[in-house]
Amino acid sequence: MLPRAPRGFHGRAAELAALSRAAAGEAPVCLVTGPAGVGKTALVLHWARRASAAFPDGRLFADLRGFGDTGEPAPLEILREFLLALGVPPRRVPESVAAAAALFRSLTDRRSLLVVLDNARSSAQVRPLLPGGTDCVTLITSRHRLDGLVASDAARPVPLDVLGPPDGTALLAGVLGEERVLAEPVAARRLAELCGGLPLALRVTAARLAGRPHRTLAGTADELADERSRLTYLDVEDTGVSAALRLTVQQLPPEAVHHFTRLGHHPGSHFDPYTAAALAGSDPVAAAAALERLAAAHLVTETGPGRWVLHDLVRLYARGLDPASGPEALVGVLDHCIATALAAADTAEPGGEPCFVLPQDYHRPTAVRDFTDRAAAMSWLAGEREDLALAAAAARSAGLEDRAWRIILLQWPHVVWRARDGWTPMLELALDAAVARSDPYAESRVRNLLGWVLSEEGRTAEAVALLEPSPGLARRAGDRLGEATALINLAIVQAEQGALDLALEGCGRALELARQEPDAHTEMLALQHLARMQLADGRPQDALDSARTAFDLGPEHEDAARRVLLLAVSGEAELALGAEAEGIRLLDRAADEAERAGYDEGAVGALEVLLRVTAAPQYVRRHEEAVRRLTDDG
Repeated sequence: MLPRAPRGFHGRAAELAALSRAAAGEAPVCLVTGPAGVGKTALVLHWARRASAAFPDGRLFADLRGFGDTGEPAPLEILREFLLALGVPPRRVPESVAAAAALFRSLTDRRSLLVVLDNARSSAQVRPLLPGGTDCVTLITSRHRLDGLVASDAARPVPLDVLGPPDGTALLAGVLGEERVLAEPVAARRLAELCGGLPLALRVTAARLAGRPHRTLAGTADELADERSRLTYLDVEDTGVSAALRLTVQQLPPEAVHHFTRLGHHPGSHFDPYTAAALAGSDPVAAAAALERLAAAHLVTETGPGRWVLHDLVRLYARGLDPASGPEALVGVLDHCIATALAAADTAEPGGEPCFVLPQDYHRPTAVRDFTDRAAAMSWLAGEREDLALAAAAARSAGLEDRAWRIILLQWPHVVWRARDGWTPMLELALDAAVARSDPYAESRVRNLLGWVLSEEGRTAEAVALLEPSPGLARRAGDRLGEATALINLAIVQAEQGALDLALEGCGRALELARQEPDAHTEMLALQHLARMQLADGRPQDALDSARTAFDLGPEHEDAARRVLLLAVSGEAELALGAEAEGIRLLDRAADEAERAGYDEGAVGALEVLLRVTAAPQYVRRHEEAVRRLTDDG
């Protein structure tokens, strides 16, 4: 009763082996699950034909049409076909599902039989159709996980994912012929990637090319590269990606469909319930429930605890279901990014002034993630760096510059922690957004961070040119703390250029502004850099006094990096004053605190100074380890 297996089946060695292992138990029920178009039926039919010798009493097949337009067949209808195939006379087929199922189990009790149940929608649909024999194997395919069947009948899941580029290319070759694919290997791989490794999409693409022998693979890839028409291209007659996805989505409850359509407008690569809620205008609890429904239907994939992704073609389909909701969804997720990054920055670096004032039309999400400590906040900033950059770029493209520069600037704790980690392009996008809005407040704030990063990268002349207008911009915007920060950052690069008098004057002015506000966080920042400049100016006692004044402001204003740097400059000042033992003690403490906090740049700096006065093996080893960590992170 098995239908013909699809032509051009390729790869899936691991899944075929998993299916063989799952089928090796006693009366096994094997559950092949995966998204629409991933090749579940093809896998099962290929395995069934390859293993035909293991089932001398026959192979039964039924399409349960759980995801079709024609409606599901009645269980009694399928059982009748099975019983007739097993030799039961038509007049002896029971008229109730329970009786027919009991007769089916009885007849299969001592047989070695394969039963394939394709396109199952629910566990309840499957249970009456399970054979009774210990030597029978049941293969079920479904777009749903069918957790109920796993619980009640110990079904063994065999999840099926998309094909990798090599197998995707081989599938194309199986339909088009190896010669055509080998003639354009780069284009063939690109086609496989644009189809997202989805066998259905690859087969539709191959079908289009097969009917047009003069079309090149490269030209087809160029057409597929346009997201606006990709799904249209991947539909042919009654077969295609959109049609397959439509049949899955139409069985979802309205709340899950609403969340699904909004996920299509997410500019990032992954999401959690908070992100999904922001996109849908719901709350994280409702979003988490919707994500579970979508995952059960294989429309989203959970890649880690609370971390989900959409296949590219599924994302395009979801976006097309409700394109008008795009602007609202985008603003919702951008404001979610701002709210969450603000919470992360406040946890990572508590006690300072807010990074900026919020936009006038800012919409606070219904719930914002909590961060238990600095490590959790910094881990989130590091893990979300790519998606925050994508969100900022999407904001810039949509004309939401006020969101774009804020999302980027909020990453400042991570920027400071990993200053030489390629932040310049993203900060330049933030500066473009600020300039586009003719916003002196935004422009000054972005210039401050970008100029500091350029100075850390050794691009001093560029940093000076960028920072020189910043104090004036902040003054024009009435942003006194922004002006103080601008003066500090400008003083840093002026000192590096040898203009120490100008640097000391600017840092002194920044200290005055911080005290006028007053803002202890900015005051400590000014004192930290003033101490460094005083030390460079040959005034170690003044440097020591400035560092002590900074410490006296209280630990609530010290972030880990600032404390390390203040300890280090204090140690250097003690060394310059001839107090070698105290200097070594302070520098050792600075290095130790930097190592414990994961601040490798601070550890390297403190240990380099220590190695100038002592060649103790422990300092040599620690310095080498810190340099290696810094290099590995880079």
